[in-house]
Amino acid sequence: MSLTHINEQGKPTMVNVGEKAVTLRTATARSIVVLPDEVLQQLTGGDLQTKKGSVFQVAIIAGIMAAKKTGELIPLCHPLGLDNCDIQIGLNDAQEVVVDCTASLTAKTGVEMEALVGASIAALTIYDMCKAMSHDIVIKETKLMAKTGGKRDFKRG
Repeated sequence: MSLTHINEQGKPTMVNVGEKAVTLRTATARSIVVLPDEVLQQLTGGDLQTKKGSVFQVAIIAGIMAAKKTGELIPLCHPLGLDNCDIQIGLNDAQEVVVDCTASLTAKTGVEMEALVGASIAALTIYDMCKAMSHDIVIKETKLMAKTGGKRDFKRG
């Protein structure tokens, strides 16, 4: 398997999607944010309220805005007009904040990077809005959970 963004001369290149079929492409990415107890104790009604506002609501907006700008942030990504971007934020059984970002469009290239950027920026926004309460916040992972519509589908078990 070779790297798709390196040409035969070893130079960086954008992937040519001109010959690819237009299909519905979806991707879901997840970021996990670990909040210390003193921050978790501020959780009410499924969200955190700070002087800056509703943490999860602002994080959702930031993640969607970032996903739409992925082609501007990552040099070799195609600029894409997303058909949809949905971000869900909640707590798992370990009391960690789970940020799931699902992006979709009908196009010749996938939206994995858009989903990853959306989840990452939403997690960073949670950090930013809560850092006044603690600097012991940890964004412990960001990973692709699923993708459809390209050469091969993927779903994490």
